[in-house]
Amino acid sequence: MQQQFERSLEVPGDPELVWEAITDVNRVASWVSIVGSAQEVEHLSRYKAVLADRLGPFKLRADLDIDVHEAEVGRLLRAYATGEDRQVRSRISVELELSLSPRDRGTLVDMGGQYEVTGRPATLGASSIRKKANKILDEFFSNAENELASLASRQQ
Repeated sequence: MQQQFERSLEVPGDPELVWEAITDVNRVASWVSIVGSAQEVEHLSRYKAVLADRLGPFKLRADLDIDVHEAEVGRLLRAYATGEDRQVRSRISVELELSLSPRDRGTLVDMGGQYEVTGRPATLGASSIRKKANKILDEFFSNAENELASLASRQQ
């Protein structure tokens, strides 16, 4: 099951402040409840994360390897994540592009890409996976918006 996504968000604060926040792996991990842990292996190059959640009868625990393919400091980040939950024999992959653009009142954050889930859970619950993914994206953007607004107000 493969699905594309696109989201945009305008936040206060200059692109440098936003960049600093979105490249802090522990901060970003805290914005998504299914991320059990995250670690930076090499800044702006390699990361690891653990996803832990429940989807219907399935209990997910997937170790993700995240590779940054392109990073233009303060402007663009392209990354690819892959992982596997061996217990339910499911693979997860995510391609992500995140770009920052200065605006009169802050920074526009554009994020797009696609995710793919294969294996038994995808076969049995594609619509549930889509709903869960949308909920995760909503959670990420809501938490990002709140924290970035808070950071910008402290900067002033």
